[in-house]
Amino acid sequence: MPVADAIAFAGHQLHVCRHREAGQLLRWLGGDLRGLRVLDVAGGDGYWAGLARRRGARAVSVDLSRPKMLRGRRLAGPPALVQADALALPFPEASFDRIMSICAIEHFDDGEAALDEMARVLRPGGELMLSADALTRAARWPQLYRAHCARYHVKRTYTHDTLEKLLGDRGFDVVEHAYQFQSPWSERFYLGLSAHGGRAGFNLAAPLTPFVAASDRWSVQRAGGEQGSIVLMRARLREAESGHAA
Repeated sequence: MPVADAIAFAGHQLHVCRHREAGQLLRWLGGDLRGLRVLDVAGGDGYWAGLARRRGARAVSVDLSRPKMLRGRRLAGPPALVQADALALPFPEASFDRIMSICAIEHFDDGEAALDEMARVLRPGGELMLSADALTRAARWPQLYRAHCARYHVKRTYTHDTLEKLLGDRGFDVVEHAYQFQSPWSERFYLGLSAHGGRAGFNLAAPLTPFVAASDRWSVQRAGGEQGSIVLMRARLREAESGHAA
C-alpha cells in the first residue's frame, strides 16, 4: 500500500466513530455504483468518495481545503477533487444520482443553504446520505459540549426530527435514520474524547469500537435508539420535485 494511502487509511478507518459512521452511509449508498454519479460534500481528501469510485461510481469530492485536495491527489485511484464551497456547489441542477456528506453540515455557517444546494444538484429520485453531530444529551455536560464545539467549529447540532423537517421542506422523504454512540455513557465518552483527546484520541480509541457498537445495539433494543452523538439520515428526493429548495 502506498504511503499516502496507508496514512489515509489510518486516519479514516482506525477511528472509533468514523469507520462505523462512514461505513453505514456507504452501505446505504450501495454496493454496485456502476454508472452512477456520486458527490461527497465536504469530502476532505476524497478518501470515502474514492471507495465509491472503486464500486464503479463517477465520484466527485468537494471541499474548501486546498491542503486536503493536495493530499487526496496522492491517493491511489482518487475521485475527481473539486475545491469549492458546499454553500455554492459548482454543478448544474440534477448533476448527481447520489450524494453523501459525512459529519459536515454541523460545521457550515448555513446548514440550510448547504441542503438547498444538495437538493439542487441531486436528480429527482436520487438519494442523499448524510450524518451530523446530534449530541442529544449535551446539556448534561455543558463544559464538554462547549469544548467540543470550540475545538471542531461546530455551529449547530441536528436530531433526526430537525433534519427530517429540513429535508422535507426541500422535497425529500426520509427513508431511514440511525444514531451512533446512543447510550449515555458512550455519548459522554464521545464528548470527552473530542474535548480532551481530539483527533488523536478518536484514533487511539479505535479498539473500543466493538464495545460502542454493542452498546448501540443494546440501546436500540431497550429504548428504541432515538438519542446519541451522531445521527445518520438516508433520504430520497421526490420525483415530482425539481430539486430546488422550497
